[in-house]
Amino acid sequence: MPPEFVYSNRSVRPRGPVLSALSATFPGIRAVQDQVLPYAVWWESHNRVAAGQSGPLWVALGDSMTQGIGASAPDRGWVGQLSGRLAARGWDHRLVNLGVNGARVEDVLERQLPALEVLESREAAPGTGSSRAAAALVTVVIGSNDVVVRKHRRGLVDRFAELLDRLPEGALVSNLPNPHREARAVDAMLRERADAGRLVLVDMRRDGPRSWRGRLASDKFHPNDRGYAEMASVVERAVDRADVLP
Repeated sequence: MPPEFVYSNRSVRPRGPVLSALSATFPGIRAVQDQVLPYAVWWESHNRVAAGQSGPLWVALGDSMTQGIGASAPDRGWVGQLSGRLAARGWDHRLVNLGVNGARVEDVLERQLPALEVLESREAAPGTGSSRAAAALVTVVIGSNDVVVRKHRRGLVDRFAELLDRLPEGALVSNLPNPHREARAVDAMLRERADAGRLVLVDMRRDGPRSWRGRLASDKFHPNDRGYAEMASVVERAVDRADVLP
């Protein structure tokens, strides 16, 4: 039996002074920020159990939206809601959520992809000659924290290209519903690779909510349960195109 899977869903970065000041001033922002630690702890516990079980494996990579920050519970984000839908459709799977609040593309490169490799090495059957067994489903929703801050936008397209080069073929990757040119460049790169059959595009730009009215948490930034439900629907359509379910 492999050793227990150990992974931290907690950010290594301290909360910035602006967010700290806003949290102290606005109760709605503070309420959502108060979810960050308990949601990370919840996923850490969930992941340890899931990694030790058997069955098809879904590994989710991403940031606070993958953790479900803003939802009424950790499993009411888009990942948890979609997992429940897929289970109801007959896909008996294990979910390991590697999302980290505040994560940027570099965090996926440095922390989450190595964790994915560890998970896949645990899945490899002895005697197969392979050191890794592919996860049945890999999803990636990342980049929002890069694109909203000017200094993080520098080099984003190159970092995203490196990320795509390191992802397993057939991964489901979301684009960024943001008007900045870097987001548009990432979208073009994703469409090119999707057309080549190297990944499955999760098209949040075209298929995501046209309006976030009534779909945001009290911080007016993260989705609420309703907003996450609509995100889950966009990813679910990509899952169907990927033909993951038996």
